[in-house]
Amino acid sequence: MAAATLLSRLLGMVREMAYYHFMGTGWVNDAFQYAFTIPNLFRRLLGEGALTAAFIPVFKEKEKLHGEREMWRAANAVISGLVIAASVVIALVMLGVSLALNFHHFSDKTELMLQLLRVMFPYMLLVCLAAAMMGMLNARGHFFIPAMGATMLNVVMIASVYWLAPKFGIGLPKEQKLPAQIFALAYGVLAAGVAQAAFQMPTLWRDGFRYRWVSPWGDATVQRVVRQMLPGTIGVAAFQINVALVQLAAFFVGTGIVSSFNGAVRLMELPQGIFGISLATYLLPTLAGLATDKNYLEFRATLRHGLSTLLFLNLIASVLLVTLAEPIVRLLFEHGDFTSRSTVRVAYALICLAPGLVMFSTVNILGRAFYALGDTKTPMKVSIFCLVINFIFALLLLLLSPLQEGGLGIANTMTSLCNVGLLIFALRKKLGKLEMESLRKTFLPLAFAGIVAGIISWFGWHFWSQKLGHETTVLRIGEVFVPAILAGLTYLLLALAFKIPAAAEMLNFAFSKFKR
Repeated sequence: MAAATLLSRLLGMVREMAYYHFMGTGWVNDAFQYAFTIPNLFRRLLGEGALTAAFIPVFKEKEKLHGEREMWRAANAVISGLVIAASVVIALVMLGVSLALNFHHFSDKTELMLQLLRVMFPYMLLVCLAAAMMGMLNARGHFFIPAMGATMLNVVMIASVYWLAPKFGIGLPKEQKLPAQIFALAYGVLAAGVAQAAFQMPTLWRDGFRYRWVSPWGDATVQRVVRQMLPGTIGVAAFQINVALVQLAAFFVGTGIVSSFNGAVRLMELPQGIFGISLATYLLPTLAGLATDKNYLEFRATLRHGLSTLLFLNLIASVLLVTLAEPIVRLLFEHGDFTSRSTVRVAYALICLAPGLVMFSTVNILGRAFYALGDTKTPMKVSIFCLVINFIFALLLLLLSPLQEGGLGIANTMTSLCNVGLLIFALRKKLGKLEMESLRKTFLPLAFAGIVAGIISWFGWHFWSQKLGHETTVLRIGEVFVPAILAGLTYLLLALAFKIPAAAEMLNFAFSKFKR
């Protein structure tokens, strides 16, 4: 699961590199990024959150208690309902955007953003279908293929930059060419949605799935999934909603804030997706099965195990993103229209956002624990509170301080810490006890190992920069990976010396795969 997610996230990073090389961090990029944020929010909420979280436990229950025939019938009913609901929302949004463009005069940036949103919003329907397929495959024990679906999405989107965009805006002056070419990327988003959904169909077909229209009206399964999914849209994906809200404010505050903060978010999502999302996706059907069997002792042990692994892996990732923010951004993005000034802005946002990496990923896992227990209301209440706090913090830091994109990162980091604290408190009340003593004992040794690794990576970067510089691609690669490898090895050795269980487990797992 992590390997497939790694490939997908790496291709996602290549996509961002292509985007930044193509359009830098100017107003056109701001317009595209925010227009894409709206339909992309549905991908994150549904594909990585609420739909799969609500659907998988019901799907597993149908399989165990009623057999495969009823399981596939329930799946078809949910898909039919999704098609209807998504189509209605798409029609309303596209109608509203079209009326706004026809009857109101906007600034060039806002008008371009609305035009791009009108093109890309049907992606919502495609991502709904892909999310439903992902949930069915996960429940049937397939994790690699669904995770690879996002790889197909990124391949198509990269192709839209290098193959489709040059066919747009031919003959236009330079200042008009980029706003015209950006629509090629919007059409690429739609094609990518088709590719992601189609990629999963062969595996589902071999498993016995055949789509048949089943009326969702009055269907008990559909009603149950909807009841759990609606609050879950807020409950599991607080971070994603936070990003959309604060970027909306930033879009109107200044130029370059949205695109700079977006670069930091993409960099942080690489380890978050590899470890946080993949762990949460894997844990949901496991925890749901244990909850169905009322095996709460094993439920707590599995949750504790997942959180321990997450803390060990994401802590060092957070440290390296903070200490090596500038050389990482320079290596990946500083090409074409992405200047050294852009590097400084994205790195600054990343330094403010990356300290919350462990918390962002922990929210995903704790959210799955509540869903496995059939509780969708508690995460919803916690997230509504945190959303309000985050939006207030973000607005204050945007409007009353010079922090700009850094303020957005600080607001999200503070909110995620609050979110985790409230979820743990609520889960302890629900389960009576969490039995997290062993996890708490590993925190201080891991924190010490992280601080030492951070010092090594920071001094290693500055030593490399002063002695060798970063004028060539090879030097830029060394500027990132030499300090990162030294810091990572130090972190691993210290974790092993402190007898951190997750460190020994990951090392043994890696060696067993290598020997095999």
